[in-house]
Amino acid sequence: MSHEQMEVKTPEYVSLQFSLAGLGSRAAAFIIDQTLIMLFNIAFFISVLLVSDKLSSYTTFFEGSTVGIAIVIIVIFIVNYGYFFFLEFFTGGRTLGKKIVGIRVIQDNGHSITLLSSFIRNIMRLIDALPTGYFLGIIMVFFHSKHKRLGDLVAGTIVVHERKPKRKKKKLTGIEKVIEERGLSKESLVVDEWTLKSFKDKDWKLVKTYASRLQQLPGEERYQMTRQIADILLPKIGVDVVGKPEYELENTLLVLYLHLRDEWEYEL
Repeated sequence: MSHEQMEVKTPEYVSLQFSLAGLGSRAAAFIIDQTLIMLFNIAFFISVLLVSDKLSSYTTFFEGSTVGIAIVIIVIFIVNYGYFFFLEFFTGGRTLGKKIVGIRVIQDNGHSITLLSSFIRNIMRLIDALPTGYFLGIIMVFFHSKHKRLGDLVAGTIVVHERKPKRKKKKLTGIEKVIEERGLSKESLVVDEWTLKSFKDKDWKLVKTYASRLQQLPGEERYQMTRQIADILLPKIGVDVVGKPEYELENTLLVLYLHLRDEWEYEL
């Protein structure tokens, strides 16, 4: 199935190709997410009724109490909108529905969605949902050239299909050959999504430069560079560098390079 293509020019002057997610795939993901939220709402409401019934002989908090009703409404509101806000930021633009369908939210410049962008695009759901059943959002996505709803326009985001890695048989050179010879992979070091989010563009450029220069450095300079960069980056993933041999630090940095490469670098 072919999808509409969009080219993005990143701040680093790299052209990236993305497949736009249309109304169908976005609606499918939204239905899955809403079903999950609805199941939570039902379970939460039943739990509140059961708790209030048990406490009825001791307190009148839930019996005709506007405070109790307000708390229930606030919790449901936070879950309904916080679900999208937190998942899209902490899991790379993917809610559970989006992950199942194979789409994600990114910024217009091709980078991962930021905390502010996630907050803006999801608080705007209040308007996109007007007058009912997300009518305004559906109309916007259907007619907009890049399938954006109002929240995407304001937040500077766009929904695209996941980029599937291309498996090409080619002769490995440079650092890729070193990584394969050492038997390293991302599975060699588990780094959760939240931790990956703590790394910035400057961290990626630092570990990328390190990986590209590693083989060219003479022994003592290589040792010093490994130690310096390990002291900066590895504590962020909970690795204690004290007493670790140079070879082990090199391997850990190279695996970190693999993780950050998937997060920051796109295959053209």
